[in-house]
Amino acid sequence: MDITNHVKGLQHIGIPTTDIEKTKQWYKRIGFEIVNETKIMDEKGEVSVAFLKLGNVVLEIYQSQGARLEELKQRETGAVDHIALDVDDIDKVYEKIAADGIMAIEGSPKFLPFWMDGVRFFTIYGPNNEKIEFNQML
Repeated sequence: MDITNHVKGLQHIGIPTTDIEKTKQWYKRIGFEIVNETKIMDEKGEVSVAFLKLGNVVLEIYQSQGARLEELKQRETGAVDHIALDVDDIDKVYEKIAADGIMAIEGSPKFLPFWMDGVRFFTIYGPNNEKIEFNQML
């Protein structure tokens, strides 16, 4: 598997939160700026999403509803949900990953209405069940 020609760097770090407004304000206090906000629907309901940026570091802060939110509230420590790699051709990267026998959690690249024109992404599990997302801004 050779995806090195397509990965441009770390795109963002995904952090779930129990209080998105409080989290946005905390990160703003240490210099992050809100660069994108939206709401999406998933199988559990509405998810509030905010992207914050400081230098070349981007955080995806999001607050889910229902059981996901309740599970997060029960944790004694924080959580980093995923690491997203910025790629220039999501379809080529997906083909190479699939050819190596690694299955995408979503089944295939999906679209989300983030940023100006949206993104296409897919996620895989790493060797310790960490999530690694491949993400192309459109």
